[in-house]
Amino acid sequence: MNINVITLIITLVVFLMFNLTYAFIAKENKIVEVANEIVLERTNVAYSSKLQEEVIEINKEESKNIQLIEETSTESTINREVWELEIPVIELKAPINEGTTKEVMNEYIGHFENTSKWDGNIGLAAHNRGYPVNYFGRIKELKIGDEIIYRTTKGEKIYKVDFITVIEETNWEYLEKTEENKITLITCVENEPAYRRCIQGIQTNI
Repeated sequence: MNINVITLIITLVVFLMFNLTYAFIAKENKIVEVANEIVLERTNVAYSSKLQEEVIEINKEESKNIQLIEETSTESTINREVWELEIPVIELKAPINEGTTKEVMNEYIGHFENTSKWDGNIGLAAHNRGYPVNYFGRIKELKIGDEIIYRTTKGEKIYKVDFITVIEETNWEYLEKTEENKITLITCVENEPAYRRCIQGIQTNI
């Protein structure tokens, strides 16, 4: 009987010790788990903070790049030479280049080198048929009072057609210097190689 009591007591002691050990281990695991969560949370906060800093830096770099692109684009626009002729009534808008050689006029309206580019008499020439570009193909349709717009980097001048004639190819009279601001357009006359069509305009937006 005493042996049975002792055995029961030992069993109860072992059981209690086991439960206490299990409870202790479970508590330790919970503590470790909570600690891990705290560490993880702090790590995430630190990572998030660093990520935000990196994003801010990236945004700053992108802003700098955008600003640089805009400044470069603006500078390019400012530095780009503007030189063109527009005649709305015949739907003409074309670039101008220096010289009246065939090579120049195969791409541009040509500027007579001995005439002004801004004040006085501006002389321009272009093909009207049979070439890669024929910018003056319709200037024979112009009438007195039609508008001619001339643009350079200096600004814009608007002329009204006030003189139309046909001249000999050797006649340079209409390209001479003038006190008035004029524009003179010259092109060939179809099937008459010895003659040129000459149209002049006088500036109106003074």
